[in-house]
Amino acid sequence: MNNLVDSSAWVEYFRGNPKFSFISELISVNSVCTNDVILAEILPSIVHKNEHRLAELLNCVKKIPLSVDWPEVRNIQLLNLRHGNDNIGLSDIVVAQNCMQNDLMIIVHNRYFKAMAGYIPLRIYGSGG
Repeated sequence: MNNLVDSSAWVEYFRGNPKFSFISELISVNSVCTNDVILAEILPSIVHKNEHRLAELLNCVKKIPLSVDWPEVRNIQLLNLRHGNDNIGLSDIVVAQNCMQNDLMIIVHNRYFKAMAGYIPLRIYGSGG
């Protein structure tokens, strides 16, 4: 099974947060993936810091194609509003929709995904889903 690593989890992994050290094992068994939204969120900062080898390695991670289902994105945003979550950004919604579309589990360090998992079929790694 592929696990989509969100930008928030990549950041914690790169910082050496021990809670995210398991990502190394998933990488070693080729069980992680990313998408263009996540890469757009983290690669510019990495390149700006001249960490070109890291950028090169991230570009080698399996990339899941994005096929945005805009009606579904609007529906998720409506559900967010109905549940009092009016601060969830469009990029997080698109990433969540990409996970659902491709039957991926997401690895995150972001409360917004955890909130959305309460009312959309989003499976978060380590939460039994």
